[in-house]
Amino acid sequence: MIRRPPRSTLFPYTTLFRSLKSSDELELYEQYHHNSAQLLTQGAGLPIGNAGDSLTVGPRGPMLLQDVIFLDEMSHFNRERIPERVVHAKGAGAFGYFEVTDDITQYTKAIVFNKIGKRTDIAVRFSQVIGELGSADTVRDPRGFAIKFYTEHGNWDLTGNNTPVFFVRDPRLFPKFIHSQKRNPSTHEKDANAFWDFITLEEETVHQVMIVFSDRGIPNGFRRMNGYGSHTFKLVNATENAVYCKFHYKSDQGVEGLPTDVAAQLAGTNPDYSIQDLYRAIESKQYPSWTFYIQVMTFEQAEKFQFNPFDLTKVWPHAEYPLIRVGKIVLNRNPVNYFAQVEQLAFNPAQMIPGIEPSPDKMLHGRLFAYGDTQRYRLGVNHLQIPVNCPYKTRVKNYQRDGLMTVTDNQGGAPNYWPNSFSGPEPNPAFSDPSFKVSGDVARYNSTNEDNFSQPTIMWTKVLKEDERERMVDNIAGHVINAQDFLQERTITMFGKVHRDFGEMLREALNKLKATTR
Repeated sequence: MIRRPPRSTLFPYTTLFRSLKSSDELELYEQYHHNSAQLLTQGAGLPIGNAGDSLTVGPRGPMLLQDVIFLDEMSHFNRERIPERVVHAKGAGAFGYFEVTDDITQYTKAIVFNKIGKRTDIAVRFSQVIGELGSADTVRDPRGFAIKFYTEHGNWDLTGNNTPVFFVRDPRLFPKFIHSQKRNPSTHEKDANAFWDFITLEEETVHQVMIVFSDRGIPNGFRRMNGYGSHTFKLVNATENAVYCKFHYKSDQGVEGLPTDVAAQLAGTNPDYSIQDLYRAIESKQYPSWTFYIQVMTFEQAEKFQFNPFDLTKVWPHAEYPLIRVGKIVLNRNPVNYFAQVEQLAFNPAQMIPGIEPSPDKMLHGRLFAYGDTQRYRLGVNHLQIPVNCPYKTRVKNYQRDGLMTVTDNQGGAPNYWPNSFSGPEPNPAFSDPSFKVSGDVARYNSTNEDNFSQPTIMWTKVLKEDERERMVDNIAGHVINAQDFLQERTITMFGKVHRDFGEMLREALNKLKATTR
């Protein structure tokens, strides 16, 4: 279960990091460059002789259009911001490695897992889901946990969260769900009515909602939370035999949540708490790590499974599908520049190396398109040429050319069409997609009522302790009290389907809140 630290230990790095302030980074830079003369230049490298004065007609006169130094600086300043991510806008990033500790080559031929002791460079981005770039780190919200593996077969992006499930199971609902969690289009405020209206009309959300309003809902920093690939994937081995798989990465620091009142205080006093905590831990050589696991399900087991194994609102029971240890994730290097290496760090779950493939998971299929499309909008069609996104362990050879911000040699004079007779790159049948069978009638199938309550009931009765149930109920009541009465009733009814006590406790908590505000 999640660990709630004593209040005296909620800020364990206050003393340790007392000497490492934000301004120390500038002091370190000054010390390193103290004896080096650095010439101020324009963007084109042209030397500048005056840094602070505009070119004017007399000391009080108007500026001249020929002040190209001002124009160069101001026009760049006006374009510093790029579109923020619609979801996962604010986050932190770090670099490190993944090391294989256990052999899983019986399941996959993926080069990242091909031998014990192998290390692969990684980039990791943590984030919150709903908040904008300027939001506080300690809001109640799922957290993103995305990993980019720089392998010899290209970059593999594993885009997960700190929860093993999600709110919806069909990608058609995703943009509508996100709109309900974002700001009201008229008031531009967060809207409890929209939040609980969607949640209670789409009861498949109940499992994830319970996790978000539990002690796990506000992690005590990014280092003290688990990560999950969440989706079901497919692993293929060297003999083309396949199994279904889920990825887990368990925090070696333990899992800790912040109490709601402490989180609220931090949101006002230190809104960048989680970013700061990660950066300072790495800077102080307290490198965070996670143990990497998989769960495996055969195709035969999937056919007989009690529910859809590709349903993102459900987990695979560990008693039936135990965790198999694979390796270790270690983060030991901070970004040198946040914008270049974190804001521009782009993930796309469609980037899967040989040996890892998508399953029939509909939400995964939606993300195979959405993530790449988002980055083409934010960063441009050539965003994979940005150093932090570049697959530098291999050489890119293809027939893609040109486009905005091509910053490589554009593959020189190599043929830009296929087939050709002039030594252009050729496909290798060894990397062909394995065939697989599908059957069924094409239709828009409604999956809204596919057993939304059995696993939430297990969470309530067998996972949560009594005090954890009470805190979860209080957290829900404190939020839904801001919604209209009929939405409060629908919320009570929905959680009553999880367990009768759940609904009754929520009604009691709401009545107490209403009594104190009369």
